[in-house]
Amino acid sequence: MTVRTEAARGTLTYSRMRGMVAILIAFMKQRRMGLNDFIQKIANNSYACKHPEVQSILKISQPQEPELLNANPSPPPSPSQQINLGPSSNPHAKPSDFHFLKVIGKGSFGKVLLARHKAEEAFYAVKVLQKKAILKKKEEKHIMSERNVLLKNVKHPFLVGLHFSFQTADKLYFVLDYINGGELFYHLQRERCFLEPRARFYAAEIASALGYLHSLNIVYRDLKPENILLDSQGHIVLTDFGLCKENIEPNGTTSTFCGTPEYLAPEVLHKQPYDRTVDWWCLGAVLYEMLYGLPPFYSRNTAEMYDNILNKPLQLKPNITNSARHLLEGLLQKDRTKRLGAQDDFMEIKNHVFFSVINWDDLINKKITPPFNPNVSGPSDLRHFDPEFTEEPVPNSIGRSPDSILLTASVKEAAEAFLGFSYAPPVDSFL
Repeated sequence: MTVRTEAARGTLTYSRMRGMVAILIAFMKQRRMGLNDFIQKIANNSYACKHPEVQSILKISQPQEPELLNANPSPPPSPSQQINLGPSSNPHAKPSDFHFLKVIGKGSFGKVLLARHKAEEAFYAVKVLQKKAILKKKEEKHIMSERNVLLKNVKHPFLVGLHFSFQTADKLYFVLDYINGGELFYHLQRERCFLEPRARFYAAEIASALGYLHSLNIVYRDLKPENILLDSQGHIVLTDFGLCKENIEPNGTTSTFCGTPEYLAPEVLHKQPYDRTVDWWCLGAVLYEMLYGLPPFYSRNTAEMYDNILNKPLQLKPNITNSARHLLEGLLQKDRTKRLGAQDDFMEIKNHVFFSVINWDDLINKKITPPFNPNVSGPSDLRHFDPEFTEEPVPNSIGRSPDSILLTASVKEAAEAFLGFSYAPPVDSFL
């Protein structure tokens, strides 16, 4: 069966996906065991399957957010349901405007490349996504949501910025800030854990970024060390907004089962409605990992780890201050209604005694000297990127548009599925 929508030129067709839609989401840069692996493993483990909490988790096939957990084939979308956010505001940008120099990251739908703009001589991180892969997994709304969140990030120093976006018939291009101080995960791997002052500095900048997103009614939902970058001076930059949920009012909730296993809050595992306090749980998990070297409740056995998150009391070793202990206990409170941040969101975190030494005005203006300097020599210094990426050859197809005469039917279908994706900042933003 095909769906046909009258477009400005000709007819748009694309094949309807048949059978069961994948319940679980492919996570960007997922280094650890994913949710899909977890489901497959415990489904074959008769002992684990007997555990009531595990049985509850295995029942997530009931959809709660249609765009993510659509377990049943849906009827063909009407024209009004097609993604169409208006004409491109940047029709002139094209891949040949850039020299694509190195692969610096990979994800579910494409690659991130270091690129130099030929005219500006400026360096950018360009995220290149394959439309066909996005459409196959029905992730269009996630990609457009990520773009929408990026458009709102320009005013915050600890969120990666979008310079402009454009598309070809088969690919989407995000032109982003180039950040080369390395992932927080990379530095944690090297040093095992951080001293408390360093962990406090990073936690404060992360909290500031999350608080800003919450002020825009955005819940981040996927805070983890891989999504936290350091810039060339050592400041935090939050990236990867693919799992963000927009339009969550202060008392609003959502219910999608998504995230990264080690950092899932209990209410997410319970399949209960959850709110922005899910981000404060994740902040607690990341702070715990910075101080102790592993996430709280961690186990190599994912079923056991999920049981720990749901049922095991938080255990804190005595090598941290009382204020750090109190903060972790508040953030990693299993009952979200009693969690630090449940009443007054970011203000509760900001006013906690653990952060009493932080001058928040100086922090937001980057007047506090970071406790660690990545010591990069310039844009071409890739020492903090994984050689697995940087040694990979740059695909020739990244830097050119497909020949319209040779476009396959599937590429032509993808070409019109992301109307309104392209973005260019207003002229006065350059002044």
